Amino acid sequence: MNLILTLKLLLVPALIAGVTLAGRRWGPAVAGWLSAFPVVSAPILFFIALDQGAAFAANAAVGTLSAVLAILAFGLSYAWAATRYGWGLSLLAGFATYLAAVTALSLWRPGLWPAACAVLAALLLAPRLFPVAATSTPPASAKSKDIHWRMTAGAILVLLVTHFSARLGPQLSGVFAMFPVMSSVLVVFSHRHAGAGFAINMLRGMVLGYYAFAVFCLSLALVLPALGLGGAFLTTLAGAVLAQAGSRVVLQRGRPQALVRG
Repeated sequence: MNLILTLKLLLVPALIAGVTLAGRRWGPAVAGWLSAFPVVSAPILFFIALDQGAAFAANAAVGTLSAVLAILAFGLSYAWAATRYGWGLSLLAGFATYLAAVTALSLWRPGLWPAACAVLAALLLAPRLFPVAATSTPPASAKSKDIHWRMTAGAILVLLVTHFSARLGPQLSGVFAMFPVMSSVLVVFSHRHAGAGFAINMLRGMVLGYYAFAVFCLSLALVLPALGLGGAFLTTLAGAVLAQAGSRVVLQRGRPQALVRG
């Protein structure tokens, strides 16, 4: 568990820094797309497999896959709240909706294919449900100062999530492996310094990135018992990279304005 925590504490701040710089260079949609890749959840599932075995980790991957629904609920709730309120109330609305979705998932406990079908339908529908918002440019004074605060906030949030999720059991631990650490930190700072439009477009961009995440979780649940630990993770991460590359093409063709420097 200490190794998992150390990895998360190193990965999340580094990813937050990288995604922040990407957002300033290429805009909020690209930043959101990058932040959704399973760089944090994949190591968690890997160490679960080491500790608990392939069958246990495969079941945990199903829970993590279904958690995409909760993450989408967080993003949509935050985005609509941001059209009227500041980041504080928007974050409260996002977390409240996320926890409601997690509660529903804990009662439903979907199997692999029901979870996959629900996630696919939600990913196809979600972009249509976000409010339309113009993107603003972050103030120059904020660009050089807030990245360290973002990284610190991400590390603190990881500590809190890890502390509580370890006590929740395998199914909910799998769900909370996809707690919106990255998205909440990134969107709050973006909302504060670049406005609601930037934050909303970042959240919308995350939806496209979640296809790679879903491919990773689905394929891991399918192949882990058969291929073993090393082969399964190499295969599923390769599939996720291909899905991420494919979604990048869609991002370039469908939203060229997202590539404008933000």
